[in-house]
Amino acid sequence: QVRMVESGGGLVQAGGSLRLSCAASGNIRSIHTMAWYRQAPGKQRELVASITSDGSTKFADSVKGQFTISRDNAKNAVYLQMNNLKPEDTAVYYCNAVLSPSGGLRLYEYWGQGTQVTVSS
Repeated sequence: QVRMVESGGGLVQAGGSLRLSCAASGNIRSIHTMAWYRQAPGKQRELVASITSDGSTKFADSVKGQFTISRDNAKNAVYLQMNNLKPEDTAVYYCNAVLSPSGGLRLYEYWGQGTQVTVSS
């Protein structure tokens, strides 16, 4: 069984910063990609940033130059540093991992429970 636990959300004023953390635990053989998604009220969930096991990253156009993603493979953890936050960044942020559980090679997708980020103007 795999568990994804997020932390770091909260309320911040526009222009401020937050750092989200997510750690995967349980019966994990290897993690391929870790990512952050977000879902604002009335909108579809969207990819914010992703990072592969070798450190390759992708970002949504809306957060390029504003957010950075990093990963600690030894801790099965992923981080999202969010700078110069704007009210439009308000959303529930979800951690995502594509991984192989122990004892197998198939890839499965897991999600965290979500953490609220609210940016006030």
